[in-house]
Amino acid sequence: MEREQWDKYVAKARNATFLFYRDYMDYHSDRFEDHSLMFFVGNRLHSILPANIVGTTLYSHQGLTYGGLLMDINVTAAEVITLFQELNHYLRAHGIQKVIYKPVPWVYHQVAAEEDLYPLFWICKARLITRDIGTTIFMQQHLEWRKDRRRRLRRAQEAGIEIVRTNDFAPFWEVLETNLLERHQVRPVHTLEEIKLLHQRFPNNILQYNALLNGEVVAGMTFYLTQQVLHGQYCSSNDLGKANGAVDALHDYVMHHEFPDIPYMDFGRSTEGDGSILNEGLVAQKEGFGGRTICYDTYEWNP
Repeated sequence: MEREQWDKYVAKARNATFLFYRDYMDYHSDRFEDHSLMFFVGNRLHSILPANIVGTTLYSHQGLTYGGLLMDINVTAAEVITLFQELNHYLRAHGIQKVIYKPVPWVYHQVAAEEDLYPLFWICKARLITRDIGTTIFMQQHLEWRKDRRRRLRRAQEAGIEIVRTNDFAPFWEVLETNLLERHQVRPVHTLEEIKLLHQRFPNNILQYNALLNGEVVAGMTFYLTQQVLHGQYCSSNDLGKANGAVDALHDYVMHHEFPDIPYMDFGRSTEGDGSILNEGLVAQKEGFGGRTICYDTYEWNP
């Protein structure tokens, strides 16, 4: 009953995406102790907070890129002030000593939804503890690509790079895992089996595009599609793809042919070390396509 009620609320919340459905949140339930909260006014579900708990700390769910209070169109600023006051009473009563809170970035809002930021400051006295740089394109402004990006796109076209959408994630995952291990000694956040499972659950939201050269996958991009945003979750290429501008061909195809009407394209974060280090090469690549900065913030407070 609670799962069904939760998902119905996510479907109508003005700042929710498919990441908040239980089928997405629970795929890694073995790694997190869920402590999501549902706020009621009488018998009416007013708002929800995806969360997990570690010891005496409540987190905006650590398995999600962003979180925070999810609200439908009827939730007002005054109500959210009262909600945070009541939330702090609840947290103290349950022995929770600290909260780590990640609001949903505004580009993902279908209607303005920053009511939570006001009581975070005035009621909770929350401290900004992390600020990450993300890069976003306002798609309808049709900003011109930087010269080096346009040059690589011409190289891809001359080489005969072909772009295809596919439901088979395995060939790209081999490129992705090899690249991440060789360059950064890390693995993707999702295993191949996990991304296949999530794609099966959300086939219209998790999309895979590959760049082929002579039938071989030389690069690929995995996208998360939400109501407002096309988010590049993964992007990688092998040496052959790099030499032939495969990533540029992927961006051109997806941006200009597949999703020209989407409001925003989000390239994700370009910061490391809890946001304190800017990967200048990575952010420069994203800026070459016309992207500019938005911030992903994390707050902390003691109830």
